[in-house]
Amino acid sequence: MMIPPRWSSRAVRSFAMAELEARKMRYPTTGTEGLLMGILVEGTSGAAKLLRANGTTLLKVREEAANVLGKSEMFYFSPMHPPLTEAAQRALDWAVNEKLKSGEDGEVTANHLLLGIWSDKESAGHKILYSLGFDDEKASLLAKTAGEEAAMSLREQGEHLIYSST
Repeated sequence: MMIPPRWSSRAVRSFAMAELEARKMRYPTTGTEGLLMGILVEGTSGAAKLLRANGTTLLKVREEAANVLGKSEMFYFSPMHPPLTEAAQRALDWAVNEKLKSGEDGEVTANHLLLGIWSDKESAGHKILYSLGFDDEKASLLAKTAGEEAAMSLREQGEHLIYSST
């Protein structure tokens, strides 16, 4: 039985921020658009930096999400933890599967998460990314750095353990 890989702290924060963004947008579920917003809100991952460097901002993603999905009802109160859409679950599964296929040590990162969103061409997140200029070239650049970010995440975790034990 294969043990699933750990998630980096940045990826976990991105997911938590995705739920929060879904609630702010008053959506009943957390979709790939929420995951995309979560990556941008977390802001420190390689995925977030690449998006910002290419002009993708949280405000633009929110506007595009409203264009793609429509605005929610003004008086709708989203659940505390809006459940994942099927597309968002596929993006998370894709991220884990790609990490496992790589055979490398390390964690599932926000890079993997963003690539998981991009992999589902029918998802709202993919459509938003495409409309904001993200393409396969940027995705392949991100894929190359995914392993590096996972290694960096492990190093940071090791440094934290060293500092906290002294």
